Amino acid sequence: MPFICLWLLLIGAGVAGTVWYTEQQREQVSAQLQLQTASQIAAMQQDYRARLDKLESDYAAQMAQLSSKVEALNELLTFTQDNASDKTDNSNKLYTQISELKKQLDQLKKRTGRA
Repeated sequence: MPFICLWLLLIGAGVAGTVWYTEQQREQVSAQLQLQTASQIAAMQQDYRARLDKLESDYAAQMAQLSSKVEALNELLTFTQDNASDKTDNSNKLYTQISELKKQLDQLKKRTGRA
């Protein structure tokens, strides 16, 4: 009878050890997977942020380019409109525009204290 009790004790200890070891391995694998997943998520976030930043900078550059083109078109339309008028002389218009620019420049100089 003591022999059977010893065998049952050894078998029980083996089963308990196996359960404990399996739980330890499961926790270790779970921790490794968690770290691996976290690093992959961080890498994906960095990639996403980099792509988003590039898109934003490209968009800003394209908008600046478009704004420049619209401004040039507006200037061309204004120039064409001014030239289409028969009421005034073109040289007079140019002189008037230069005079207005000088006045504005003088006003800016006065504001900044550089007069």
